[in-house]
Amino acid sequence: MLFRGNAPALVTPFTDDNTIDEAAFKQLIDDQIAGGVGALVALGTTGENPTISHKERQFIVDLAIDHTAGRVPVIIGTGTNNTQESVQFSKEAAAAGAHGLLVVGPYYNKPTQAGLIAHVSEIAEATDCPIIFYNVPGRTASNILPETMLAMAARIPTVLGVKEASGDIAQITDILANRPAHLAVYSGDDEMTLPLLLMGGDGVISVLSNARPALMTQLAVAGLDGKFDEARALHFKLVDAMRACFYESNPVPIKTVLAHEGKMKAHVRLPLLPLSPGNLEDVLDAFRI
Repeated sequence: MLFRGNAPALVTPFTDDNTIDEAAFKQLIDDQIAGGVGALVALGTTGENPTISHKERQFIVDLAIDHTAGRVPVIIGTGTNNTQESVQFSKEAAAAGAHGLLVVGPYYNKPTQAGLIAHVSEIAEATDCPIIFYNVPGRTASNILPETMLAMAARIPTVLGVKEASGDIAQITDILANRPAHLAVYSGDDEMTLPLLLMGGDGVISVLSNARPALMTQLAVAGLDGKFDEARALHFKLVDAMRACFYESNPVPIKTVLAHEGKMKAHVRLPLLPLSPGNLEDVLDAFRI
């Protein structure tokens, strides 16, 4: 298991001229570690992975691993809808020292369930780096069924986790009820963290953590420790902010909050646009916690 608890799905800070903001990224990493997170996840959806060039990807991977300096595990998003490209990205991340790979279900192609297993198998054959499969059908239009996820974990020894962002409590329940001992189950949706922990899940890969790492970590740790009254109180405290992260496409709202707090620019890359003025106050109000 790569981690238990809370791991932020890190944003990728950009300057106003659309380049990687190295200083802001380093500070973000330090803030997350100071907040007690169990791992860092870079270059996922929240990191605007699809708009990152290959050269920028290599820079971000090296920067995240070097600056973290072994303080917590670093997990790199390497999945795309192109299997051979995913293999290349995975081999590069592993060679750079990544502790794990986040492999999203291929988007746009809409593979069959067998195709999902074949895609991950190809990546696993290229590197022995541990894999967390990322199921987010709202973005990929391709849902991995519980029986497929369980089969994948049984057949591929390096598949050690799943980030479940289907929003389907029955699906998550089926995975948790039947998983092998080595398969960690993480919520891919902050608001589903508490229910998942109540059923014996292992934590969350969190958007909210970018701005509130200590609070999100406290919620996850309380749930893992069986302190459900404490976890429930934290959930209710944070739920408005959890929802505000998706008032517009992620990571637009969370970057807006970080910018308002002086941590980085709010800049996002096209086709994303800055937060609309009509949502600004609602988002900021939700984060006054």
